[in-house]
Amino acid sequence: MSNPLFSIITVTYNAASVIAPTLKSVLCQTFSDYEYLVVDGASSDDTVNMVQEAQIPNTRIVSEPDKGLYDAMNKSIALAQGRYLIFLNAGDAFASSNVLTRLAAAAESDADILYGQTQLVNADRAVVGMRHLTAPAELDAESFRNGMVVCHQAFVAKRSIAENYNMDYRFSADYDWCIRCLLKSKANAYVGDTPIISFLTDGLTDKHHKASLHERYHIMCIYYGKVSTFLMHIKFLPRYLREKVRKAMR
Repeated sequence: MSNPLFSIITVTYNAASVIAPTLKSVLCQTFSDYEYLVVDGASSDDTVNMVQEAQIPNTRIVSEPDKGLYDAMNKSIALAQGRYLIFLNAGDAFASSNVLTRLAAAAESDADILYGQTQLVNADRAVVGMRHLTAPAELDAESFRNGMVVCHQAFVAKRSIAENYNMDYRFSADYDWCIRCLLKSKANAYVGDTPIISFLTDGLTDKHHKASLHERYHIMCIYYGKVSTFLMHIKFLPRYLREKVRKAMR
């Protein structure tokens, strides 16, 4: 499919145990001007077969060894043909069948970035709450001074402003990438309070939470300064403790 509005990108590696809800959520979208690009790291399980059997229109599959998540994402940027990029990780899903329709309506403004809210789901696909950081109605690069206020999967950027992910970061290159996109963006469009993404809570970043936070601190120092970042993290402490308690109670 040449030049669709959206390139929906799912990066996979041995994701057969979690990818079915992702595929279902793409297949049930009521808006059809998209390509579905699956970039697989030469999985040894049934991942690729499951994607093929889903028979999602305009699907392209690339399955070959890569150097990890962000290398595969960089590969997908080079392969994508859509005007906007949507990174939908295996295990995550569109929150409803009209998400692409809502994003397409927001894209009529020609915004460089489209974004929305994220709800959390567990392995049983039950909604366990909203993401602890709420996407603001007005968004710019300064917004990310408060952390990753928009989930990466709910952050839809024009391909024309998307640079490669910095592979010096193992767990938080998405945070750095979003900031760089925002620095290049001239206009951003919020699609409303109803969630657009269901985020699986036991993903890669959750499993490496401390390492991810360390990388994010380093990234914040680069963009917002060391003193400002230190002071912001003192402000973050109560929020961090509340989130820690919330996770313990799930």
